[in-house]
Amino acid sequence: ENREDMLSSKSNRLTEALEEANKLFSGVSCAREAALDAQFLVLASNLGKEKANELHSEMTAFDSLTFAEDLLTFMGINRIQVEENDSDSESTSGGYLPSNAWHKLGEETEKYFRRAPSFHYMLGSFKSDPPVPRQRIERQKKARGGEEKRAMPAQVCKV
Repeated sequence: ENREDMLSSKSNRLTEALEEANKLFSGVSCAREAALDAQFLVLASNLGKEKANELHSEMTAFDSLTFAEDLLTFMGINRIQVEENDSDSESTSGGYLPSNAWHKLGEETEKYFRRAPSFHYMLGSFKSDPPVPRQRIERQKKARGGEEKRAMPAQVCKV
């Protein structure tokens, strides 16, 4: 009912509703009440998600086109200059990368990757010695005593 009021960034109605539901949960005794409580939590989590999406943070989403343009500019192709030169003359490289473009990118990224990751075998090393055979210890077999004296329960003669 108060969806817009709860989604407002200035109100704490969602927090108040969750605190009230937390207090009411202690009195839950029937399965139907627990189901209603679960339904409320689903609605509250959806409202919380919407409220979080409405927050304006300074985080920007990754834009692959901008990244590709910046990468090409770094590697030696300036798209703006290529487009201007295309209209003037057709003697440009046609948008191909310079011969040292990948080398230049590799030198730049080398700063961030100082060493190769260590290699680990999933199932151990390939060189493995055969397992050392264990000495088999033979157990002594219990000798059956045949018909030993067995304790018989006392017979009750009189009840």
